[in-house]
Amino acid sequence: MVSSTAALLLGAVLLVAQLQPVPSRPAAAAAAAPGVEPGQPELSRRAATVQGDGRDGAPPNGSAQQLPQTIIIGVRKGGTRALLEMLSLHPDVAAAENEVHFFDWEEHYSQGLGWYRGQMPFSSPQQLTVEKTPAYFTSPKVPERVHSMNPGIRLLLILRDPSERVLSDYTQVFYNHVQKRKPYPSIEEFLVRDGRLNVGYKALNRSLYHVHLHNWLRFFPLRRIHIVDGDRLIRDPFPEIQKVERFLKLSPQINASNFYFNKTKGFYCLRDSGRDRCLHESKGRAHPRVDPRLLSKLHEYFHEPNKKFFELVGRTFDWH
Repeated sequence: MVSSTAALLLGAVLLVAQLQPVPSRPAAAAAAAPGVEPGQPELSRRAATVQGDGRDGAPPNGSAQQLPQTIIIGVRKGGTRALLEMLSLHPDVAAAENEVHFFDWEEHYSQGLGWYRGQMPFSSPQQLTVEKTPAYFTSPKVPERVHSMNPGIRLLLILRDPSERVLSDYTQVFYNHVQKRKPYPSIEEFLVRDGRLNVGYKALNRSLYHVHLHNWLRFFPLRRIHIVDGDRLIRDPFPEIQKVERFLKLSPQINASNFYFNKTKGFYCLRDSGRDRCLHESKGRAHPRVDPRLLSKLHEYFHEPNKKFFELVGRTFDWH
């Protein structure tokens, strides 16, 4: 009787010992993220891959948030949203939904690569993570910062006729003011000062492609930057997307059947798994009417910069 009671007491003691609370992370490395060894630098810990295991709303099947292997660096009003949406048709592409502004906004960059990774979509190991922030192209600090993160990254730069890009730039800001019921000057007031072309207008500077590309070529060879012809992407998107697939070493999955011309909107829309989708109504807005003489001055102004850009990249574009 005594021996059986002692056995029961011993079993109870062992059971209590087994049920002691277990910390959710190892006590010696509680701050270490998955896949990161204790003692690694803080930046490395914050930049560790965030694994998805199906808990807390994270996608299952071993998906994870990864730093982008490809960035659409610009240019503003060049067609970056259209390019990203078209790339998203590919099953091996995971695209960040919003512009992240990590490399050009100090308040974001100061939070480190871990924060940046946290802005990316969950993706499977075989998928390519892509983000787009068109302001990157014209931001002086960005090329060095991107290179510091990944010198082997592939960059996409989509460009349009510089004069058309200036008009699109103005149009976007104009409609933003209209929606807020705020007045906004005519484009002539921006483009002309004292009877001459106002070369201080920021929209003009953004269209000096050779100036900004020189800054990127200080850190990346041209073979790492694929230039998408934004004007051709609008007119006939499929051939341009095929070139992007090859540059990114993606299997050819996007087909001509993924595009159809919407006569009402006046541009191509996408067809994905039987579902049709078009870009937001803010895209494809009509440009303001510009005096032909002023437009001619604009074309003349960009003639030499365009020539320098063509020489820099070793190809020409059908621009004025």
